[in-house]
Amino acid sequence: MGDPTARMLGRLTLNPLAHIDWIGTVLFPLIAFSTGAPLLGWAKPVPVNFHNLRAPRRDFAIVAAAGPISNLVLASAGTLAFYALGGFAARYESFAAGFMADFVVINVMLAVFNMIPVPPLDGGNVLSGFVPENVAQLIDRVRPYGFIILYALLLTGVLARIVHPIAQVIFSVLGFA
Repeated sequence: MGDPTARMLGRLTLNPLAHIDWIGTVLFPLIAFSTGAPLLGWAKPVPVNFHNLRAPRRDFAIVAAAGPISNLVLASAGTLAFYALGGFAARYESFAAGFMADFVVINVMLAVFNMIPVPPLDGGNVLSGFVPENVAQLIDRVRPYGFIILYALLLTGVLARIVHPIAQVIFSVLGFA
């Protein structure tokens, strides 16, 4: 959308190391796996300079949607690879097929989760870009409490009731159900 910031900082790469946040990508998942606590993690946010965007609110919403869209593209490619490797018949007999199945599931779940309209998730940023300014300001005031809201949704089971039905629709569209 006209902002070269991410490219200049080396963040437009498929190298996962460029996206790791040591607390959100490493420490929190390790704590969750070792304690059985619910997992909520994160990667480094993509840097965006609003001054380089022609229509900052709209363009930032489009930039925010790029992550979940890329997850869906990856899930689609992974589905093709999964079926090329033998599909469900080979899932537990072939490391590659099992890996691709997990790859598809993770990418679909990330796409759906990240589009929940709670800032700091991408869904909150997408929503802010397309609602009236006063509503966008209200959403922005919620931002400091976003992780508390997400943990509340996670711990009450509401998050699963939101994410799983949407993910199931996507799995059906992919022929992965």
